[in-house]
Amino acid sequence: MLVADITRTSQAVAGTSGRKAKVSALAECLRAAEPGEAASVVAYLSGELPQRQIGVGYASLRDVPPPAAQPSLTVPEVDAAFTEIGAVSGPGSVARRRELLAGLLGRATPTEQDFLIRLLAGELRQGALDGVMAEAIAAASEVPSAEVRRAFMLRGTLGPVATAALAGGTGALREFTLEVGRPIKPMLAASAPSIEEAFGKLDAEAAVEWKLDGIRAQVHVVDGEVRVFTRTLDEITSRLPEVVAAVRELPVRAAVFDGELIALRPDGHPHPFQVTAARTATRAAKNTEPVPLSVYLFDVLYLEDGAGGGDLLDAPGAERGAALVRVVPEELRMPRVVTGDPGRAKEVFDEAVAQGHEGVVVKSLDSPYTAGRRGAGWIKVKPRYTLDLVVLAVEWGHGRRQGMLSNLHLGARDPETGGFVMLGKTFKGLTDELLAWQTEKLRELAVREDGWTVHVRPELVVEIAFDGVQHSPRYPGGIALRFARVLRYRTDKSAAEADTIETVRSVAPVMD
Repeated sequence: MLVADITRTSQAVAGTSGRKAKVSALAECLRAAEPGEAASVVAYLSGELPQRQIGVGYASLRDVPPPAAQPSLTVPEVDAAFTEIGAVSGPGSVARRRELLAGLLGRATPTEQDFLIRLLAGELRQGALDGVMAEAIAAASEVPSAEVRRAFMLRGTLGPVATAALAGGTGALREFTLEVGRPIKPMLAASAPSIEEAFGKLDAEAAVEWKLDGIRAQVHVVDGEVRVFTRTLDEITSRLPEVVAAVRELPVRAAVFDGELIALRPDGHPHPFQVTAARTATRAAKNTEPVPLSVYLFDVLYLEDGAGGGDLLDAPGAERGAALVRVVPEELRMPRVVTGDPGRAKEVFDEAVAQGHEGVVVKSLDSPYTAGRRGAGWIKVKPRYTLDLVVLAVEWGHGRRQGMLSNLHLGARDPETGGFVMLGKTFKGLTDELLAWQTEKLRELAVREDGWTVHVRPELVVEIAFDGVQHSPRYPGGIALRFARVLRYRTDKSAAEADTIETVRSVAPVMD
């Protein structure tokens, strides 16, 4: 397949706001792809690289060679070039990457160059998000969407799912199973502003669990070997020996647990999130004694123990909860109360907040584990309005913040367009340490600068607290956050997991 075909599809998808039209255009492109190209086609049209990172920064994209007159560049050639660029290392690697990139872009037409540059810069936003792409794969391969979604949940990425669906249909998709040792996409929680509203949505007895301000972790165990993965499916086992030691002692032959890891003070209150996050960072701080993480498991997705077992993904929440209690001691389980009384649930909420935690998650006892989707089965309740938003740009500071990137432009995800809707700016809540960190990080993500504003790749997720939402003609979405302030950066989340504009309108009433 020519890259020109993908470019045309990208333009068609970006040019329509209708979900059906997007799905149709994507499906047509996928049908035309060769079996070995499907994974790359899905990645490129989703605005991603199969290789994830290849070491190409904004500076490398400034000097673009003259374009080709006619399209000839193929998908396999681009994929091979990206792989070669990503493999370059050692002395002279920067120059060599630029040389290889120039060779690739020199074979591309003007529209292909624009597509590839935006792809590499993380600016290819056209509305081909996971849900839309999953539907397109289903349409192109003529299989039920539910089969594609489940395979995606189990495999964690859509590329291999597309390859299987297009080559073997439903039968090939059903070969994707939960494998101990391979992480799956985690189940996510919807939001509600109060305990009463959460219970009203479930309309039944429910489990009420503490919501911790920690790191989501999926823990896999096979015959005493423990592996720990983040919510983004990255393995962090080697960084967490105390977690491995705690889980290794559980009476299981094989298991997959879902849980939270958090650094606690001697009084049981949590350390700041940055302390917890530092334990899972790629580069740990030098000359500092690591703070141990406590383990709180709240779900089990697979279990083999003395009572038998197997895959529990489709089991109701009550059954999974009972299995967890059977093999995990209380000190390693998330505090949990099963009740149908909102008053008792409010007591659990107050206990969690008093202990310094975020709130609670109200969980259906009937719901299966629907990984990767914010369904109605889990509903989080926090004591304040908070959102996970994406940094779109940042302004240089002045006064004591001279020379630092300070005032953040905040955006919510728009599922219809694949872009982001700006909701306002804030420089509040930033400590000196956080200010220095974001200045370094946002410089790395910069794509262009005009005057006081540095525009960045929309990758960095920040948790924002605010007092409400108000109408505002200044922003495209017509609304803005009131008294927004930074709580923390969510380096454990991708921009695709940021809150949507619909969520913004639902979590807080819009005031005049």
